[in-house]
Amino acid sequence: MSTSSRLAELPLFPLQTVVFPGGRLPLRIFEQRYIEMVKQAIADSTPFGICAIREGQKTGIAVPYEVGTRVRITDWDMPQTGILHIETLAEERFIIRHRHTEPSGLLVGTVDDISAEPTVAVPDELELAVEILRHIVDEFGAEHFPAPFAFDDATWVGFRLSEVLPLKLSIKQNLLEMNDGVTRLSILTEFLKKQIN
Repeated sequence: MSTSSRLAELPLFPLQTVVFPGGRLPLRIFEQRYIEMVKQAIADSTPFGICAIREGQKTGIAVPYEVGTRVRITDWDMPQTGILHIETLAEERFIIRHRHTEPSGLLVGTVDDISAEPTVAVPDELELAVEILRHIVDEFGAEHFPAPFAFDDATWVGFRLSEVLPLKLSIKQNLLEMNDGVTRLSILTEFLKKQIN
């Protein structure tokens, strides 16, 4: 896993979910520390980081996995006082080098970006994964999946399947940390074959 060694501070949002580069994630924000974080991100057009929770509770002191994903807010709404609804788009992955907790309870990480995975063609023996993803996109509606679609790219197909398949959080985290689109897609194809049989 190669990093770019450009350390930067990033507010962190630990969740019981994994978001993959290029993915969409709607969030409902109501805790004060995260409302402040989101307001700042909207005002400054800056990203924040989403990390899956390794141990602890989201509301208490959550310990995140070291690898997470930067997200940017693409839309927001405040349907009632004290509750923010936001739409986010995931960008590159990062690795947390250090982290500290602000007085507000907000977790802030010093992070290193992980290099984006290269585009790689889908091998013929993994075409099943592409067929199933096309079916999922048709069934749920293309608007739930961020364009542009790249059904010929093993990395993109693997990221989208990793998001939607019913996998354990720890498995999704392993898939996020992997830096090989074909290996990730091979693992997902094996999982799909087991579901079909």
